[in-house]
Amino acid sequence: MPNLSIIILSYKSRAHLEVLLPSIWESEGVDFNALEVIVVDNDSKDDTLGWLQEYQKNYTDKNLKILPNVNNGFAKGNNLGIKQCSGRYILLLNPDTKLSADTLKIMLDFMDRRPDVGISGCKLVKADGKLDLACRRRFPNPRNSFARLFLRSNQNYNYSDVDENTEMEVDSVVGAFLLIRRSVMDKIGLLDEDYFMYGEDLDWCWKCKQAGYKVWYYPKTTTIHYKGESSKKARFKTLKAFHDAMWIFYKKHYSQQYPFFFSWLIWLAIYGRLTVLFLVRGLL
Repeated sequence: MPNLSIIILSYKSRAHLEVLLPSIWESEGVDFNALEVIVVDNDSKDDTLGWLQEYQKNYTDKNLKILPNVNNGFAKGNNLGIKQCSGRYILLLNPDTKLSADTLKIMLDFMDRRPDVGISGCKLVKADGKLDLACRRRFPNPRNSFARLFLRSNQNYNYSDVDENTEMEVDSVVGAFLLIRRSVMDKIGLLDEDYFMYGEDLDWCWKCKQAGYKVWYYPKTTTIHYKGESSKKARFKTLKAFHDAMWIFYKKHYSQQYPFFFSWLIWLAIYGRLTVLFLVRGLL
């Protein structure tokens, strides 16, 4: 059984895969006989899949699998890869990332030492060197979501009141780098496929904590995240999926706590904001 399975969901990501895959093979302190990498291509309709298949032929010494897929979203695409993997740990990794040489070893060693942690994530920095705020988050709720979306305040949502180099238990890490223990996944299930894109990582972390495990931000190693490259290729669908995810998450985890009229106001705020953004950005 592999110790680690890395699942990469690709959509028109050849240029980034040319950076990411070598960074995996250059990892230090990793037994490559106990590592499998599965790339799921979400119907890129460019040269990504063909390039991947040729790349695979040149790396027959690596446990690299290529799975062609239709573009049915982040959750379904990753679930396809997860169903094909067998690692003791599973790492969801965006194609627009680049690992540091020590990242895999440090994160696996941490998880081995902390059986109480079900999901962990490392420090993610953007191409400009600034912290990717999404790598440590509180769960969205009506209050912090309103502050973030309408008042442009991320402090309560992104732990920006805590030093970025402080390891800590958090509500959620981000699906761009999400390391989960297989035994935990077997208890909480696969990613929720009601989400097309965005929100499924928050939902998984919620279930992890509900099952009695911790979610941990561990900034002892860094991964570069060339943020949002796949989402730039489909702006209309991406923006709608972001707002749909907010509504799905609210319905699943908060709607029972509030009266109907309040939930109606939440729906109106989410989709009213979406309509305004469509009009302002000329996407309608």
